[in-house]
Amino acid sequence: MFANACSVIRLSHYAIIVTLLAALTGCATTRDAVDLPPIDSWQVRNEVLGQVRTWEFKGRLAVKAGEDGFNARFNWAQDDDAFAATVSGPLGIGTVRIEGDGDSVTLTDKDGAESRLDDVETELLWRYGWTIPVESLRYWALGIPDPTAPGITELDDRDRLLRLEQSGWIVEISRYAEGGGQQMPRILTAKNQDTRVRMVIDRWLFFDN
Repeated sequence: MFANACSVIRLSHYAIIVTLLAALTGCATTRDAVDLPPIDSWQVRNEVLGQVRTWEFKGRLAVKAGEDGFNARFNWAQDDDAFAATVSGPLGIGTVRIEGDGDSVTLTDKDGAESRLDDVETELLWRYGWTIPVESLRYWALGIPDPTAPGITELDDRDRLLRLEQSGWIVEISRYAEGGGQQMPRILTAKNQDTRVRMVIDRWLFFDN
């Protein structure tokens, strides 16, 4: 009986420790998402989404460059001017992480080696044979033009971005879906003379600035 009592005590202590660790882990990682303000026009869309500072999306990526191409999981997290993008593809691609802080961009390849990228699009193309418009994608994914470069926009009948020509890329948004309580891009295609990138965004999360 005494041995059984000790076992119960040990199990109880173990259960308490596990519960506390789970609670601490939850506190450290849980972050409450918020809804976006109402968006009822193109002007408001630009203003609201242009002022969003902290957000993320999770989705999928299909890249085609010449005769080559691949499909991958694609996650993007933005925190003011800092971002982290992860492309998780087939064995030959592995997981590539691209991070920036507004001043510089760093690439971590599938082997964990880090490199600073001075010309992101060109160096991605040179290394992998494909590229993504990293610096403008934070805006295009939100469905607005990059404010740092001139562009030609075409809107749909609900005042949402349908087509954009900017910085040598053509961006087309073929479907919108709910994200943060508003209509956000669901399927986006960006192409230039070297690469075609198709994104399917499965989940949007927005946070207080």
